[in-house]
Amino acid sequence: MTLPFSNARTGGKILVDQLLIHGADMAFCVPGESYLEVLDALFDVRDRFKLVNARHEAGAANMAEAYGKLTGKPGICMVTRGPGACHAAVGVHTAFQDSTPMIMLVGQVGRDMMDREAFQEIDYRQMFGPVAKWAAQIDVTARIPEYIARAFHIATSGRPGPVVLALPEDMLTEVTQSGDAVRYHATQPAPAAQAFPQIRELLEGAKKPMILAGGPGWSDAACAQLKVFAEANGIPVATSFRRQDIMDNRSSCFAGDLGTSGPPALVQRFKEADLLLVIGARLGEMTTQGYSILSSPRAQPKLIHVHADANELGKVFTPDIAVQSSSDNFVAGLADASWFAADRWSGWRTTARTDYLNAVTPVECTQDLDVAAAMLQLGKRLGDNAIVTLDAGNHTGWPQRFLTYARPGRQIGPTNGAMGYSVPAAVAASLVHPDRVVIGCVGDGGFMMSGQEISTAVQHGGKPIILLFNNNMYGTIRMHQEREHPSRVVGTDLVNPDFVAMAQAMGAHAERVTKSADFAPALERAISSGRAALLELCTDPEQISTRTTITNLRVAAEKRQAQGAASE
Repeated sequence: MTLPFSNARTGGKILVDQLLIHGADMAFCVPGESYLEVLDALFDVRDRFKLVNARHEAGAANMAEAYGKLTGKPGICMVTRGPGACHAAVGVHTAFQDSTPMIMLVGQVGRDMMDREAFQEIDYRQMFGPVAKWAAQIDVTARIPEYIARAFHIATSGRPGPVVLALPEDMLTEVTQSGDAVRYHATQPAPAAQAFPQIRELLEGAKKPMILAGGPGWSDAACAQLKVFAEANGIPVATSFRRQDIMDNRSSCFAGDLGTSGPPALVQRFKEADLLLVIGARLGEMTTQGYSILSSPRAQPKLIHVHADANELGKVFTPDIAVQSSSDNFVAGLADASWFAADRWSGWRTTARTDYLNAVTPVECTQDLDVAAAMLQLGKRLGDNAIVTLDAGNHTGWPQRFLTYARPGRQIGPTNGAMGYSVPAAVAASLVHPDRVVIGCVGDGGFMMSGQEISTAVQHGGKPIILLFNNNMYGTIRMHQEREHPSRVVGTDLVNPDFVAMAQAMGAHAERVTKSADFAPALERAISSGRAALLELCTDPEQISTRTTITNLRVAAEKRQAQGAASE
């Protein structure tokens, strides 16, 4: 069929039309001349599509990743060729390891210049191949609808993840006639009917079962269904690293998270369990505590593994029952499954819950600013609807350990441990949900990597409240230094600027908090300011984590060294 001439459009216009067809309503970018035609096409739809211009490509990519986590739709990131794509690569890696739907559109040199190392030329298929679900280049303008539809489908189906599409500059300016795609529908596997009788039979023989919930794509409804199932059958539930919002932390079945801040006894509890029902989690290094809570390749204890990606089932640990299913589809099948009496494993469940409650009970603090107490105050103020974004670093131990999570509230953090994530993620969260309180937790090191994105929030009306934990060091690495090489400190000290003045210069409300009594009033002023805000929490460097001090690390390390020398 011959298309009418009125359908002729530039590649940039075709691309933007496809984004709208697939339900995209927001994108994050640093503008570049390599995709000027896309920017021009966005001008015509600015009443339907919000373009957020960030201050750094890494910030734009992290914003898009956070958007994907919060909405389940692909976060759209647009960057220019060469350096722009390199800067944004960290966000693609985060989306890949966190299984977050994301589409990054990268400007590219003209097709007639390729393979000559033209200005800022990179082969993005090679560059992003290992850290994207799909990396491709659109060389034929008329095929833009095909590529964009495929990108949305791949990013959201099965195990979600990032897609990278390179856009040659001359392809975007070319005018052609092309039909439009139809809106994508994500495809997610569902469990076979026989899976549930098999799972029930295996649970029937268990004396110490545990549920581990994690991974991406959990809807609020699925989280509620998991809680109902766990409580009806009396099975303790833990969450994987930075997925604490999957299970209501107030439930009598919640036992903590298998991350960096969960109850120390939880790791041993998993080793003592005789059956693990793992739903959605990849069983990667962080969640398995260095692949130590199960044996490999034949899993011990017994393992039921539910995951949307067949490649994850048996990847490291061979399960007794493997179920290829999305978490939502699997938990929906459990919704009415009251298989066992709620008190069947009451002793096991109660001790797991007690371990968790003991772990979140703060110890007496002698520092001027009691960060644990501040987190408890913050939790009481936030309620159930807030969004908390996390960065990488020891400072996250306090919000991970002492804040309580439950849907619709969210915990958004990079499971790949990327620094510089929290501030841009908080900006995106505030723009996606302007009616909700958004708290971004970041260390002084991470803030200096992306803190300028507060300007992006101010420009676009975002109102995140950034809690900046300042101990004048790269705390996590300092902790490792003191543990392995006590008192030999190098490369981890930081001399910082005036963070309050920086935030105020960017148009944000800002205060410095040095004493425990000052936190709650400062928080109220930040919330009531009605704009982006920063609270600098001046923490004691001696308190290197929620559970230990630099002095204790040095003493323990020196004792080990002395014992080692004595045994030689």
